[in-house]
Amino acid sequence: MSKVIESVVPVIEPIVESENCYLVDVEYVKEGPNWYLRVYADKENGIDIEDCAKISEKLSEALDQISPDPFPKAYFLEVSSPGAERPLKTEKDILNAVGEYIHLDYYVPQFGEKFHEGTLLEVTDEIFQIEVTIKTRKKVLEIKRDAVSKLRLAIKF
Repeated sequence: MSKVIESVVPVIEPIVESENCYLVDVEYVKEGPNWYLRVYADKENGIDIEDCAKISEKLSEALDQISPDPFPKAYFLEVSSPGAERPLKTEKDILNAVGEYIHLDYYVPQFGEKFHEGTLLEVTDEIFQIEVTIKTRKKVLEIKRDAVSKLRLAIKF
């Protein structure tokens, strides 16, 4: 299904950007008997339902114009926000998350833990620098990028 995504992203991205948003992710998945094309978009202060509706309307028309049709089956188009705890998949997502509260899962424990949550302070080619709170004390950790199995935004409680 990655061929479908590869063929539609060049159509999707400019439409999302025309609404002053940016493309976060695209999924083409089967759930039960139905196929779904899910487009996740966001913007600086968050995307709202009106933004999603405008993007969806433009996408629906543009996707129907692609020839040859890249979709092997009929599908439902969904345009939505990526969510409050969305994965950070691209370098752009990661760099945009500097200053945000994040969750990191590790392949092997780092600093004695399987995961950490904290504020992302800095990103380099080799490390993530995060500020965590351990027993009411703030501490800055440098985590090697290759030690991180998953990275996502998190909600601070």
